[in-house]
Amino acid sequence: MHNIYEQIDANKRRSFWVITLFIAFVPPFGYFFPYLYNYDWTFLVFALLISGIGSFVSYYNSDSIALSLAGAKQVTHKTYPSYFNIVENLARVARIPTPKTYLIPSPALNAFATGRDPKHASIAVTEGLLTKLTRTELEGVIAHELSHIRNYDTRLMTIVAILVGSIAMVLNWSWRLSWHRGGGDRDNNSGGNAIIMVIGVIFIILAPIIAQLIQLAISRRREFYADASSAHLTRQPSGLINALKKIAANENIPLETANTATAHLYIDDPVTTETHGTWLAKLFSTHPPISDRIKALEGVA
Repeated sequence: MHNIYEQIDANKRRSFWVITLFIAFVPPFGYFFPYLYNYDWTFLVFALLISGIGSFVSYYNSDSIALSLAGAKQVTHKTYPSYFNIVENLARVARIPTPKTYLIPSPALNAFATGRDPKHASIAVTEGLLTKLTRTELEGVIAHELSHIRNYDTRLMTIVAILVGSIAMVLNWSWRLSWHRGGGDRDNNSGGNAIIMVIGVIFIILAPIIAQLIQLAISRRREFYADASSAHLTRQPSGLINALKKIAANENIPLETANTATAHLYIDDPVTTETHGTWLAKLFSTHPPISDRIKALEGVA
C-alpha cells in the first residue's frame, strides 16, 4: 500500500495519462469514420468541439451536477451539528479544507464525495446513514469520503467519467449520421479497403467498452485505497468495518435519485445490489464486493 503522498502523486499522473490517451484516441477515430462513411472532417471537428465544450463545463461543475442529480441539500453546523463537526474535525486531521456538507433525503445508507480538488469539494450523506450509524461508524464513512478528496480520486474519476462520456457521445453521433446517410460509398472491393474497414469497425465498437472497463477498474481500486486511508485517519478500522456491514445489510433500501452515471461516486453501488456473481459481472461493477473490502480492512485492524 502506497503512502498518502505517493497516492496523490500517482493520481495526478494518472489524470495526465488518461487525458493523453484520450487525445491519442482522436487521430485513429478521425481517420476511420470519414474513411468508412466518406464524409469530410467537418463533422469530426464539430463533434469534438461540442464534446470539448461539454467536457470543460462538466469538469468545472461536476460537483454541482452530481449533487443536483442526487437531490442533495446543503446543511450547516446549525442544522446538523454532529455531522458537520465530524467532517470538520476529520478534514483538519486530513489537512484539507473543510468540504461543503450535503444531505440526501433518503432512508438508504450511502454517501459520496465530489469536486475537482480539495478546495472545491463536497460530501453528501443520506438521512438513513445519519440515523442508523453510530458516531464511530459515521466517522469511518466520512473519513473514507475525505480520503477520496485528499487523494484526488474525485478529480481523477471526474476526468475519466467525462472522457468516457465524450467518447460515447461522439461515437453515438457518428453512428446516427452514418445511418441517416445510408453508409459510405467507398469502393470496398479491394482487399486493403476491406481490411481497413474491419479494423475501423472493431475499433469503433471496442473503444467505448474498453474505456468503460478502464473507468470501472480505476473506481474499484480507489475504493480499497480510500478504505485504508479511512482506517489511517480515524485509527479505528472497526468503525468503517461495522459501517460497511450495516450498509450491506440495508442494500435492499433503494436510493431513488441514484443512477448508473453517478453510481461510481458512492461508497456502495446504489444501483446494483451486491452479488457474488461471475468474474464478468465483477468486471463490469463499479465497486469491489463489500465482503472483500471488509476482509482487507480486517487485515489492517
